[in-house]
Amino acid sequence: MPSQLSLVPPPATRRPAAPALVVVAHGSRDPRALSTVRALLDRVRALRPDVPVHLGHIELNAPLLPDTLAALGDAEAVLVPLLLSRGYHVKRDIPEMAAAAPARTRVAAPLGPHSLLVDVLQDRLTEAGWGTTSRGDSAVVLAAAGSRDPDAKTDTARTAHLLAARLGVPVLPAYASAATPTVQQAVRTLLARGRRHIALASYFTAPGRFATECAQAAPWITAAPLATHPSMAHLVLHRYDEALRTSPSLPHLASA
Repeated sequence: MPSQLSLVPPPATRRPAAPALVVVAHGSRDPRALSTVRALLDRVRALRPDVPVHLGHIELNAPLLPDTLAALGDAEAVLVPLLLSRGYHVKRDIPEMAAAAPARTRVAAPLGPHSLLVDVLQDRLTEAGWGTTSRGDSAVVLAAAGSRDPDAKTDTARTAHLLAARLGVPVLPAYASAATPTVQQAVRTLLARGRRHIALASYFTAPGRFATECAQAAPWITAAPLATHPSMAHLVLHRYDEALRTSPSLPHLASA
């Protein structure tokens, strides 16, 4: 007869907790931006319920990124910028805030450029009415926030190239601030090339001042911002997983 001890199952092996995913948004005075980002985080949580998901802002909205990281203590975290290109925030602000925090952090690449963003842009254009005119006289202006960093322009131009290949029409990048051409200038360029139906693709993660101003300059249809499209949640998780595979943890400023 087996002993009572042999009937007790071995204790289950506990899997290590997944590193926290900290989505880093820019911040906006437009209340629609914060509600959109929170809804996107809910989509991320639904896809990966095993991953703790947090939000931190660079400026303008709470919680600010340093506060979010301080609340994590010395836990491991991956910071995913909710930004669409390289620039000062990605290269300086976010890494410096991460290095000053007690958490053991890695910083992922910005969301763009990536083919998943092209999926979102195409879907948003289709929702706005794209595809009802001939490609021979149609074109797209890809409206982005803008940055003085040349790498940011390179990244946005890459997305414009990918979108042009997908749609089969010219796509010109344009900027709301800090870079040229403006939306109006890009529209004039395309009109001069004989493109009569010019759509505006909103290369913004959420509604806000820049997206609104660019939409007001659109001569035809305007697509909605990227927002909570399902592919956005998948892309956030892709950057998280990618950083875990390839990015080293940042050194802390206090110990550097």
